[in-house]
Amino acid sequence: MPPTSSAWTSTELRHDWQRHEAQALYDLPFADLIFQAQSTHRSNFDPNHVETASLLSIKTGGCAEDCGYCSQSAHYNTDVKATKLMDRDAVVATAQRAKDAGASRFCMAAAWRNPKDKDLDRVCNMVSAVKDLGLETCATLGMLTEDQAKRLQDAGLDFYNHNVDTSPEFYGKIITTRTMEDRIETLARARHAGLKVCCGGIIGMGEQVEDRLGMLMLLANLPHHPDSVPINMWNEVKGVPVNDTAERPDPIALVRMIAVARIMMPKSVVRLSAGRQYMTDELQALCFVAGANSIFIGDVLLTTKNPQTDRDANLLDRLGMTSRLDDVSGKSTPALPLTASAQADMRASA
Repeated sequence: MPPTSSAWTSTELRHDWQRHEAQALYDLPFADLIFQAQSTHRSNFDPNHVETASLLSIKTGGCAEDCGYCSQSAHYNTDVKATKLMDRDAVVATAQRAKDAGASRFCMAAAWRNPKDKDLDRVCNMVSAVKDLGLETCATLGMLTEDQAKRLQDAGLDFYNHNVDTSPEFYGKIITTRTMEDRIETLARARHAGLKVCCGGIIGMGEQVEDRLGMLMLLANLPHHPDSVPINMWNEVKGVPVNDTAERPDPIALVRMIAVARIMMPKSVVRLSAGRQYMTDELQALCFVAGANSIFIGDVLLTTKNPQTDRDANLLDRLGMTSRLDDVSGKSTPALPLTASAQADMRASA
């Protein structure tokens, strides 16, 4: 079992984690685990700052992949209606509203297996225009070629999101149309092109604790840790097969997962992503103490609900935390809490 000493709260990055080490961390007495995670967090980040990002589906539904959790897969009879790629001006207007509401990063998501070059041209134009607003830019578009990754980087993209979803052992039970190796290759291409990488997964799909730790080991043992690690909690979706095995994790298990992620990847931003609408304020506060330091704001994440922005503002205010951050143009973005009009604009754009 790893000792509860400063040796485990250093800023040194490791890429050789073993399963018994991850399990030993997870199994620590709760107070010891949280102490190590918070100490590690303080060594690398301002513990009272939470990054706020916004996520927009720029092309929804009709995806050829069979991800068993996803409402946007064409393989399943869900309530999601496929849409065409949004116009650039509509995306930019939504990004501006997100910035006005306090977001420092704007992520554009398209339900594709991989983008066609003609569609990527349009996405690159969106990226450049959003970047001009002074926002960090992120995209999740499926698998990329080396050339496509470079084109996105040239357009001003900062982050590329491509989740591994779960452990290598559990992966084949939820996805058959894309291999784990495909995902790792896309991450490598994005990194090689100079993009920062956002990569995490989903918990609560029927996997075991060993699978959750296996996912963290996979990420922590990559040649470079992901710059951002989103942890999504399962959201029930009509018509998808994961419903048969899914069960939301015990709240304490979620906090343990966040804490282990923080210790294993000390310099990565750990994001509470989908599923926050099911979390109490107290649970989210515990996750922040355990090392989570990013959330999505806005009422909708792709096709699932998210806590209203005013609830987030109220929570951060009560915790004495801030989302204020200098944007990439050097101008200061507004901190939560937000004005009533900004909150209304964010809800209207969802």
